[in-house]
Amino acid sequence: MIKNNTYKTVKKSDKKSQAKCFLSFGKRVREIGFLFLFVSSLAFAQQTPMVKAEIDTTNIRIGEQFNLKISVDETQNVILPKLQLKGLEIVDSTKTDTVKKSLIRKYILTGFDSGAFYIPQQQIFVKNQAFLTDSLLVNVATIAIDTTKVKKFPIKSIKSEPLTFDDFKIYIYILLAALAIIGFWIYWFVIRKRKEEEEEPTYRALPPFEEAIFRLNELDEKLLWQNNKVKEYYSELTEIVRGYIERELHVPALEKTTDEVLDMLKDFKNAETIQTSEDTIKKLKDLLQEADLVKFAKSKPLALEIEEDRKDAQDIVSNLKPKPIIEENDELE
Repeated sequence: MIKNNTYKTVKKSDKKSQAKCFLSFGKRVREIGFLFLFVSSLAFAQQTPMVKAEIDTTNIRIGEQFNLKISVDETQNVILPKLQLKGLEIVDSTKTDTVKKSLIRKYILTGFDSGAFYIPQQQIFVKNQAFLTDSLLVNVATIAIDTTKVKKFPIKSIKSEPLTFDDFKIYIYILLAALAIIGFWIYWFVIRKRKEEEEEPTYRALPPFEEAIFRLNELDEKLLWQNNKVKEYYSELTEIVRGYIERELHVPALEKTTDEVLDMLKDFKNAETIQTSEDTIKKLKDLLQEADLVKFAKSKPLALEIEEDRKDAQDIVSNLKPKPIIEENDELE
């Protein structure tokens, strides 16, 4: 009886120890499971790619377009490369866009040669660290044509390109230049000459004395010195007198100085080739010298002096004439 009780007691204690061991083992299993899940989540997080390249299709026909999207899970310090392709061509691309803390750029691609073409890995720098996208395969297939159902047409001849403005612009420029030259020639040699003839004073057809008197009267009507234009008045007054001497005596009086004109008239008087008096030559000298003072020394004569110079100018024109030439026959008669 004692042995049996002892056996039962020992048996109960073994069961309790086994239960404790089982509980501790289960607890350790749970801890290991949690640790495994944590490590797995870390590994999964590390395996999530920073950069990614995607295409909306892997099979296209020649000339058909498809989209390529490159996304980066970062928005700061990102450098996207220039897309390098072989066998495929870029039709268009969008600007880099930011969507939910990611950079996205889209490309429209196409292919004009049949075959299988790779979009190679693209190197993208994120915060000075290089990342590579996956390479992508695109199959470009030809379009099958059933020649039995296609209607045949004859070979068309080569069509000429339509004419444009560039084809004629050189001829237009030459024509405009020629018209400009012709217009200038007509203006310079025809219209301008005709205007000069029309603008030429009518008194040029008058004799020298009548012309001088006519111009002196015109000068009076202008009222130059009365409107404080004394310099202009004396310039025109002496020009009238010099012009009369030039036409009447056939000498270049307009081109000579005051002293040269006076010396020339004195020589003519000494040679008895003109009809005038010493008083007339003195009036001419005073008039020309007064005009020089007004024009070059800014002299301002009084109104009485100006009126006196106007009378002297008319007296000079009236009393300065060439001596008539008497032929021998007239002397004998």
